[in-house]
Amino acid sequence: MSYTKTPEEITRLRVAGKRLAAILEKLCSMTVAGRSARALNEKAEQLIRNGGDTPAFLRYTPEGATRPYPATLCVSMNDEVVHGIPNEGPEKIFKEGDIVGLDIGLVHEGMVVDMAKTFGIGRVSVEAQQLMHTTREALEAAIAAARGGTCIGDIGYAVAALAKGRGYGVVEVLGGHGVGNAVHEEPFVPNVGKKGAGPKLVPGMVLALEPMLNAGGKDVVLARDGYTFKTADHSLSAHFEHTVLITGGAPEILTKR
Repeated sequence: MSYTKTPEEITRLRVAGKRLAAILEKLCSMTVAGRSARALNEKAEQLIRNGGDTPAFLRYTPEGATRPYPATLCVSMNDEVVHGIPNEGPEKIFKEGDIVGLDIGLVHEGMVVDMAKTFGIGRVSVEAQQLMHTTREALEAAIAAARGGTCIGDIGYAVAALAKGRGYGVVEVLGGHGVGNAVHEEPFVPNVGKKGAGPKLVPGMVLALEPMLNAGGKDVVLARDGYTFKTADHSLSAHFEHTVLITGGAPEILTKR
């Protein structure tokens, strides 16, 4: 089965990626102490629709879910790993010292891109700073490993080698994925792996690479809302993601301004 995109699709993905990167940058600047996740979600949808695009996550039902996702934005705080719902349950209000992960996707002319970033609100602990720094480095390692001719396993190996070497838990039950024609496509891209294992990467593939590291153990639990994953030991978690195009050399980061 071919996972590659056509030149025309890649052109649209480049436009989509730049638009999404600009939106996430704006949202990050608005994520300050005293603001609510609900307000941020409303702004995210407004920004996407003002550009003539469509939120990729809103009303999307991933495999295994019992209901559609109810928001445009995923907002995950502190011990929440991914998929935090911003507009249900108790109000999420950002406060000094929190770390916040924003995960967002959009559809531009039928093509989907996806990205995420974790950052601190005001002054955060040294532990949180180190976790976020290492997770960002893990994404860089994943991107560096994603070259035409290598394999999916090479990406997971690069992430795990860096993260485990520094004592962090690597979330294994969640990972990256193909993207472009849908929010989630094959192949699955785990954040652990063996060199030379799994599907081969070929130019034209588009992947969402997304390391998720925990300050404690690797285990996660799913909250009652059916979407929010949390660390099983209540330790902090961080998540970074880019959509990348596989080439014959270094991959092209599509979700970059």
